[in-house]
Amino acid sequence: MSRLPSVEGLVSARAAFLAAAVVLAVVLGGVVAAAGAGGAGGDDVGTDGEPVVDPPTYDPDRPTESGTARVLRDGSEIGTYDDLSAAVDAAGPGDAVELSGVFEADREVVVDEPGVTIRAASTHGALIDGGGAGTVIDVRAPNATVEGVWIDDTGENLESRDSAVYLTENASGTTLSELYLTDAAFGVWVNGADRVTIADSRIEGTKAPRFANRGNGINLWETTGTEVRDTEITDVRDGIYYSWASNVEATGNTMWDLRYGVHYMYSDDNRLADNVAFENDVGYALMVSESIELVNNTAVANRGESGHGILLKEIDHTVVRDNDLVANDNGVYLYNAQDNEVRGNLLYANGVGVHHSAGTEGTAVAGNGFVNNDEQVLTTTRELVAWNGTDRGNYWSDARVADTDGDGVSDARHRPAGAAERLVQEHPAAAVFADSPAFDAIRLVESRFPAVESAGVIDHRPLASPAHDVEPYRPYAAAVDTAAEYDDEPGDEHHQ
Repeated sequence: MSRLPSVEGLVSARAAFLAAAVVLAVVLGGVVAAAGAGGAGGDDVGTDGEPVVDPPTYDPDRPTESGTARVLRDGSEIGTYDDLSAAVDAAGPGDAVELSGVFEADREVVVDEPGVTIRAASTHGALIDGGGAGTVIDVRAPNATVEGVWIDDTGENLESRDSAVYLTENASGTTLSELYLTDAAFGVWVNGADRVTIADSRIEGTKAPRFANRGNGINLWETTGTEVRDTEITDVRDGIYYSWASNVEATGNTMWDLRYGVHYMYSDDNRLADNVAFENDVGYALMVSESIELVNNTAVANRGESGHGILLKEIDHTVVRDNDLVANDNGVYLYNAQDNEVRGNLLYANGVGVHHSAGTEGTAVAGNGFVNNDEQVLTTTRELVAWNGTDRGNYWSDARVADTDGDGVSDARHRPAGAAERLVQEHPAAAVFADSPAFDAIRLVESRFPAVESAGVIDHRPLASPAHDVEPYRPYAAAVDTAAEYDDEPGDEHHQ
């Protein structure tokens, strides 16, 4: 039996398409005329400025007593100091410097012996006040540890890399844990050191009004084998910034009120898992990199200048899997991205579920849940893009499902971005009729008759039922302003 449609079916399909097109032309003509005539509009109702997601808070008692530093060797005290730099200078390889109280750092605290530990006697019971000048702790030797210390008020010179903790290329194997870094230009700057661990900390930046006047929470440059985990970051430019960093694993971090929660540049073979980014300009901005694994992360209410949950700009061979993307301007933005996988993600209540743009090719999109996005897919392609071929496809909350054999897959294909959506894109005034019978006729023909093709995106095997639970996210979806303007040229120049 021939797999081609019958002549009668082909004629019927074309006739139905033409009939729908005629109706649509009449409707569209009326829309254009109405738009030309203008109309009265009501006052827009804005949001009240309240946060969509309650950020984690931390407000420890600030130490007040004068600082005391005990230098310990093999567990025995070898000296006591009231000057922190003097205490660290006195420490030899493997020694520990135990702190309590407040230290005024009148110069950089330099660690230049291997294996030195600087730790608070009680977590955040020791405060190092940088006095608003320069870097506070400069680690220049391997296998150091800085633990449980509160560091406040670094310098603000971004060109000088003023940081709470700065690691030179000789500081490989250093561990930074349970730190509280406040009013910091850069929280931690890793400058060529490998196998660094940053864990269980909180970083609060300078709160400068412009992102360009802030440093990054964690700045990773030319590092490999580094781990960043369970750290809270806010009020900086980018939460975790990667430049020429590879084999870095970032897990369990929480980032909010930033330009980008995570920002990759020229950084390959990295893993990002179980992180949360909310109320940033962009949750996870991946640029000019490849072979990244982005798994089980959450992006909620990232609705800034660009407003992407996940941005893939010039990203290749990357896996985006099992992430929850809720109430962002764009859930996923693909920009000149090649040969990536987008699987098993929840895209719920975003302005656009997936924005497929500018030379993006070879994307496998399957097993995702597209639920109640204002626009499920937005694309600029002039070709017909099939996301999953004969594989099981995605769940679409607005799809017409006909699962006659009960295999969980609809018998009818779905066009989330077809002729009707393109007409709205090219003639925005037609959006008011997006749910009209004329538009529905176009969509019906495209879904039922393979002979009728137009540029856009097609899901050959849409799923019949959802695989994701949206209930935990309903309050966030209800709290955001659904009016969104989309950035067609994502990049740093938009976020000064």
